[in-house]
Amino acid sequence: MLFSIRWWALLFPMLMLSGCGQSESPPLDQQLYIWQRQWTPDHKHALRDSRADFSTLRVLALQSFPQAGWSRARIDPDLLRQDGRPLIAVIRLDGQLKSLDPHDVTAQVQQLINDWQRQGLTLAGVEIDHDAGIARLPDYRRLLTELREVLPASMPLSITALPAWLNSSELPALLSAVDSSVLQVHAVSDPQKGLFHVEQAKKWTQAWSRITLKPFYLALPAYGVALLPASNGRPVVESEVPIERDGERRELLADPQQLRDLALALRDNPPAHLAGLIWFRLPLANDRRAWSLTTLRAVARGEVLESQLGLQVTEHEGLFDISLVNRGNLDSPWPARLTLGASACDGADALAGYALQQTQDLLTFSRLRNGRIAADGQRAIGWARCSKIDQGALHVDP
Repeated sequence: MLFSIRWWALLFPMLMLSGCGQSESPPLDQQLYIWQRQWTPDHKHALRDSRADFSTLRVLALQSFPQAGWSRARIDPDLLRQDGRPLIAVIRLDGQLKSLDPHDVTAQVQQLINDWQRQGLTLAGVEIDHDAGIARLPDYRRLLTELREVLPASMPLSITALPAWLNSSELPALLSAVDSSVLQVHAVSDPQKGLFHVEQAKKWTQAWSRITLKPFYLALPAYGVALLPASNGRPVVESEVPIERDGERRELLADPQQLRDLALALRDNPPAHLAGLIWFRLPLANDRRAWSLTTLRAVARGEVLESQLGLQVTEHEGLFDISLVNRGNLDSPWPARLTLGASACDGADALAGYALQQTQDLLTFSRLRNGRIAADGQRAIGWARCSKIDQGALHVDP
């Protein structure tokens, strides 16, 4: 009996520790949308650097617009084959289409699958992205039902879904026609109210989890847009593609800290049927309205977010190149003002975005317009030909 008591005294703490370890919530699956219509060499680096943190790629593959008809995204199949992650082809049906022809849509999707397979790409699923109004959900369900019947049984079918559909009695039937759904909780209402509202997103997520009986994902924003004035009073939204239009641009950007906190909360207490998060969109090096990949990865990992701004000065034969650097994991707005100690300067100037004021022993760079410096990135702001630059006399104003 004494041996049994001693054995239990040793075993009990081990069981408690084991139980504590098992109670920790596993990380949610995290995926990426690739939404560029024209692939560039930058995709190679973005795919490589995103592999460790995002399990699956949802790739914009095919679009249908009023008047314009069908168009394919110009992907790079070689890069996707080399990447090797599961692929889901996204077919975008514009919300302004007057009607949906199930036979036409089905034929286009089947042709896409065949073409991708001939290029050596194995699809893990098909996603239909259609911002249907509530009144058109019955027609949309019929299209999805027909598409589900002609797709191979092994080919999962998903849809991008809108929170507005929560008000429709058609929603359960619609969800029963597909294998999973992707609830879009960003940029779904008046863009003037912002891209994302964290408390509203939580409410929509909880409501969706109570209705669906199948896995669902959340589509979360990792980007920004600009609002431009329009003659009819409604703003024009500029995103990846610049719009040739005069007028002041109002920049909106999803807050990485808010999204990090939401992702951690969902991981620790996931609603029923929530299968993971999908981030929109894979950022490229020249994507000025997306978070940097460094920031996106930090948010996905739940890291503490911090910008670490400073100046980097390099010298060659008395000519100093002056750059703003961000050694943190959080993208940062350009600082309003930077001052740098300098002496015996024969000449100096600022580069685009900043103006220079020079005194006897000080260079002051003042911001002329807004911009962001990527996490782990740098940007040249000026040059100076001086006998000495005193980096110890640096001051940065936010």
